[in-house]
Amino acid sequence: MRSFTAGIGVLIFAAGVTAGTAWSPRVGAQSFAVAMDCGVASAPQIRTTLYFGLARPKGTVSELEWQIFLRDEVTKRFPDGFTVWEAEGQWRTPGGSIDHERSKVLLVVHPDSTQARQSVTEVIASYRRMFEQESVLWESARVCGAT
Repeated sequence: MRSFTAGIGVLIFAAGVTAGTAWSPRVGAQSFAVAMDCGVASAPQIRTTLYFGLARPKGTVSELEWQIFLRDEVTKRFPDGFTVWEAEGQWRTPGGSIDHERSKVLLVVHPDSTQARQSVTEVIASYRRMFEQESVLWESARVCGAT
């Protein structure tokens, strides 16, 4: 009787596993696309923040050089406006010590478009070339923007 009960139990378990996998929908990888409901007073936008270090191999980027860069490189690509503020960056060097650098932070809110992303990459490339920089930190987030 025990073997009969055990056999019935195994059959019920197997039937449940088979039915469960057949009835449950497959779960695939989720995409990173986010549908935003910004309401009627605003629209989905991208907030891009760029961090520009001011130290370079021979000296620093002067305030005049920074203002010329904003005028010639940033304003022509983002004429609707942007915000800039000063910051102090800190990071650990490959040797393990802590290093600091004066920085400028640029915040731009723009449409999620190929043209806007291209403009961001052009601003970064221009800064790196003009001021002999290894990198510019770029972060972006989806936001709702109202005018």
